[in-house]
Amino acid sequence: MASDLTRLPLRNAKGAFHVVVESPRGSTVKLKYEPELGAFVVGRPLTRGFRYPFDWGFIPSTQGPDGDPLDAMVYWDVVTWPGVVLPCRALGVLEVDQKKKKGGGRERNDRILVVPVNAARSEHLRNHEDLSRREREELEHFFLTVVAFANKDARVLGWKGPAAAEKLIQEHTLG
Repeated sequence: MASDLTRLPLRNAKGAFHVVVESPRGSTVKLKYEPELGAFVVGRPLTRGFRYPFDWGFIPSTQGPDGDPLDAMVYWDVVTWPGVVLPCRALGVLEVDQKKKKGGGRERNDRILVVPVNAARSEHLRNHEDLSRREREELEHFFLTVVAFANKDARVLGWKGPAAAEKLIQEHTLG
């Protein structure tokens, strides 16, 4: 049986946290890693005309309030493929809440914006505010639009910086 990618070590020897790519940049479907199968499955097609603007994945050895590993969008100009593990650093976190999967009420489902530590063309980026306001707003719009037909009623709460992203990762690291 293949190893469970959700249980990979959180960090590498240099302290960067790992991100496992699920849906690569340009993908028109949301891929989801299924630990029981040890494989990637199609979660759903994106809204017609949409594609992932950057690699999308999760941070292993974490579990968010929705029961899944923490979500991460890899901000860089490269396309990888499902299963690639990237050592990354945080630029910030887009705080989002949505309907709970079960039981009513709302739950957080934040998206951590990251860059790979070896992305030379992005080394000048230190936090989410290094992106233009327009680009941040486009990312917010993307996240809301791709779940518009998924009955999640997602709402953007705002952006926080890299320290908040690191705190979120620490708070949701599996013991």
